[in-house]
Amino acid sequence: MSLTPQFLDELRTRISLSGVIGRSIRVTKAGREFKACCPFHNEKTPSFTINDEKGFYHCFGCGAHGDVIRWMTDQQGLPFMDAVKELALQAGMDVPAPDPRAAARAEAQKSLHDVTAAAQDFFVRSLGEERGAEARRYLASRGFPESLVREFGFGFAPDSRTALKDALSAFPDAMLIEAGLRIVVDDREPYDRFRGRLMLPILDPRGRVIAFGGRILSAEKKDAPKYLNSPDTPLFDKGRTVYNLHRAAPVARSKNRIVVVEGYMDVVALAAAGIAEAVAPLGTALTEDQIERLWRVTECPTLCFDGDSAGQRAAMRAITRALPLLRPGHSLRIVTLPQGLDPDDVVKREGARAMEALLDGARSMVEMLWEGEREAAPLATPEDKAGLKARLMAHVDTIQHPDIKALYRRDLLERFDALAFARRERAPFQPGARKFQKDRNGAWKPAPPSLGASDTTRMQKVGTGDGLLAAVIVGLIAHPDEIARHAEALTRVLPLSGRYAGLIDALLELSDSDHVLESEALRTILAERRMDIPASADFAELPFGFLTPHDGSKDELADAITLLVEIPAVEAALAEANLRYQAELSPETEAEKERLRERGVALRARLGQMGRIRNSL
Repeated sequence: MSLTPQFLDELRTRISLSGVIGRSIRVTKAGREFKACCPFHNEKTPSFTINDEKGFYHCFGCGAHGDVIRWMTDQQGLPFMDAVKELALQAGMDVPAPDPRAAARAEAQKSLHDVTAAAQDFFVRSLGEERGAEARRYLASRGFPESLVREFGFGFAPDSRTALKDALSAFPDAMLIEAGLRIVVDDREPYDRFRGRLMLPILDPRGRVIAFGGRILSAEKKDAPKYLNSPDTPLFDKGRTVYNLHRAAPVARSKNRIVVVEGYMDVVALAAAGIAEAVAPLGTALTEDQIERLWRVTECPTLCFDGDSAGQRAAMRAITRALPLLRPGHSLRIVTLPQGLDPDDVVKREGARAMEALLDGARSMVEMLWEGEREAAPLATPEDKAGLKARLMAHVDTIQHPDIKALYRRDLLERFDALAFARRERAPFQPGARKFQKDRNGAWKPAPPSLGASDTTRMQKVGTGDGLLAAVIVGLIAHPDEIARHAEALTRVLPLSGRYAGLIDALLELSDSDHVLESEALRTILAERRMDIPASADFAELPFGFLTPHDGSKDELADAITLLVEIPAVEAALAEANLRYQAELSPETEAEKERLRERGVALRARLGQMGRIRNSL
């Protein structure tokens, strides 16, 4: 059976050599390489090195040398095809079925490398000729030095339908078409794909030209795409290829950082600024295969997106594709550039240090996921907020690793709860806010607040004086977790008794602490402070249902607190409305007075329905 060199190259690229060897012997990190005691001869001091970047192992003691396939055949004792099949299974690749034409196709692909290499030579020559003057001016305007232009292999495709064909006349037209350099439409004459464009070669991990990208130069060609890439060919798969990876990987491993930008001109701009570890996808959103390739270089690549709506969408697409692939230690970090700027703009306006600062401030995937979905739609209603939660949990459900899924769920739910159930702002508790006075025994007790005649009348209408408040305090002590939830309402309560005023202050103070409150502990603290907890006699007329533990007791307690605040407020508003009506006999003041009276009747009726109240208000 014949396997193509391209298949074997792809297999070696997808497999971590140190990972395969590490399953058989103990390996340790040593700079950019790994070391171990050689399994091919007995030794006590490690002389066996593994280089993932170059894809081979070597022993300086016995001379053993090879790639991952050689390891499987020499150390594991597998036949060549069995070794390839096992590695392909690990890499998620299908071994090509036996085909007598495979050797011929492999030979043809070797020839396609010759075609793309010849095309690259032609483009470079054209850049240096008179017809490449406009392209040279463009490169000069970008500030790219000659050394960088040579390093990246810039060239120029003349604005002609046949210039490339004429230059590569040694190759048949069919090969030029197969290599993606010529286009054939129906039965018409084929023509050159790249015309009047600044050209960049796209290389494979071994540094061979496999495709091209071209930028339009003429402003007159408004209908032509600004950037044009080679189509998928036997040499080039744009969903698997990462531009500049072969050049950036060694730098990225040494700096433990690889930067992914949106286009290859951004890659060149960053390289000119001294950031040589930049790469880019090729005309598509970052794919799962490209993410896996980046992870083989560094465990947390930094994605850098332009500061526009398209950049935001690209970031969310990358996150969506990465979530199912996440595994311990492997993630993405994301940088969003200022609005309307790309990496080259940042470098030119602010300098390389500003770009480095942005990269250093890259944010985590979970933070970007939360921010992206939070800003995706309005959050004005409970339904809007429920929609946000549903979107977040749908993302979480795509994560395959159970631990990471659980941690993402917890993190996002905590963020959601902080947004949806945010504790309302209220004035901080001030222990000295209430006045104190001595009782008949000389002990200091909280003094009752100063109340006007109308206040006293209003409060006495609620149960029997402080009866409802006494019942609520007992309910809060039974359910301490409800104190913080109703803190804002409790600060608006106006007790007749200083005894209850002090209890409310104490409950609010304790709810502001970092300790988890429990009912018995709360009772102990209040007793230690010599505070009298209401007894059943204090609210004998109001035996509310929430005082007996059951499933709905917390909801009933919340209703009681609402009534405790609203009834006096409505009574006060009604008193003011009556005064306005007496001063101004108008339909408006009469309607307002009647509305408040009906509201008060409804609230008192609601209070009467709670629990088993023996006496009406």
